[in-house]
Amino acid sequence: MTDSSDDIQQRVRAVLHRQLGEDAQTIATDEDLAAVLGERYDSLTAMECVTGIEDAFAIEVDFVAHDVRYWFSTVGRMTEFVRNELEDRAVLERGQ
Repeated sequence: MTDSSDDIQQRVRAVLHRQLGEDAQTIATDEDLAAVLGERYDSLTAMECVTGIEDAFAIEVDFVAHDVRYWFSTVGRMTEFVRNELEDRAVLERGQ
């Protein structure tokens, strides 16, 4: 069984907190990070967030198959992306 969306979101925010500081806790789930944070959420910071999410959840982001600019633009989308990846992994593991 995978984590709940709330648990995943808390873990996503913890990753963002390491990259962005306290602001990560106050950003609404549907707010565009680039719009809210401006230059603080540049391409390098976005890549660090992707890497942090990969490490925190033991998942791999495929930059060809996944629309990273979409999935990593809001906290809510990151949460949904991680939940989908964890659910896919659980299904695949059950099938083996």
